[in-house]
Amino acid sequence: MPPTYPKDRFDHLPHSLDRVGAHRAPGKKGRHWVAFWWALGATAVLIGLGVFGMASLSNKLNIAIPGLSSSSATDPATATDAATAVPTAVATVDPSLTVTVLNGTKGTGVAKAAGDVLSAAGWTVGALSNASTEDVTKTTVYYADATLEGAARGVAASLPGSTVLLASDFAASGADLTVVVGADFVSSTTPTS
Repeated sequence: MPPTYPKDRFDHLPHSLDRVGAHRAPGKKGRHWVAFWWALGATAVLIGLGVFGMASLSNKLNIAIPGLSSSSATDPATATDAATAVPTAVATVDPSLTVTVLNGTKGTGVAKAAGDVLSAAGWTVGALSNASTEDVTKTTVYYADATLEGAARGVAASLPGSTVLLASDFAASGADLTVVVGADFVSSTTPTS
């Protein structure tokens, strides 16, 4: 058995010192939280960079904080007014432009009938032919150059109920404007008994 020594001042240490060895200093208060705060700060910075990156890549990101956004921004009536306030080109008739008329229905002579209506309205009708499909329901005026929107709207005004579409589907045809006649034109020109 080891010999016992008399107790001295080094045997009476406070119990609050959780240290081992004679030269170890007590730990600083709050030292455990330093790593947590660094991790929290790094996470916040990364989330902020991610949100900023996504916002700069996509204009569709809309962050609305409830109670802080104005009621006019979320009002559907205001959104509809803004959508209808987009300026459109004025419908014009330009006889220097050529219009190709394609029959998109099963009927015969539809392209010629639409061409006659356009000629009477002052348009220069080029080719009259059948479209690649016979199930077109809505008459559409196609134009490939944005500067021809007014002329396309003029053709659409000559064929009531038709719509205009900026697309390069018929750009290779050589015509400035292309009309694909749908079933709505056939029903509007068919005489009722």
